[in-house]
Amino acid sequence: EETGPNPTDRGKPGSKRHILVDANGIPLALRISPANRHDSKLLEALVDAVPAIRQCAGRPRRRPAKPHADKGYDFAHCRRALRQRAIIPRIARRGVESSERLGRYRWVVERTLAWFARFRRIAVRYERRADIFTAFHHIAASLICWRFVQ
Repeated sequence: EETGPNPTDRGKPGSKRHILVDANGIPLALRISPANRHDSKLLEALVDAVPAIRQCAGRPRRRPAKPHADKGYDFAHCRRALRQRAIIPRIARRGVESSERLGRYRWVVERTLAWFARFRRIAVRYERRADIFTAFHHIAASLICWRFVQ
């Protein structure tokens, strides 16, 4: 379940983790997909999975204001989906050399992915069932949040 031939690893079955994090690197939403599914296909599901953010007063904010994304999400339908949700897209352009400005923010996501890689149970996928594998990712995300709060 939720595995597909990995295009970078000799066609072995694999999975990808898609993570939406806040400015500190705390995971807000997490999705698992087959390795052969393009990143842009899960953008809407990932943004819709963010829980309401508590504020001091007023209506709770449901989604992040300006998410930063890599070149895998640089498609018109991704930008349109974010604008329909009143989100300003900050997506790196395909075919353009990486800029320093976007790199200043995306390192936070890369650091969070490194935090996930430290958990041996999810570094290599041993589970056949996707729900169990996703549950281990949620446990890892809760441990990351707990370590940040401490």
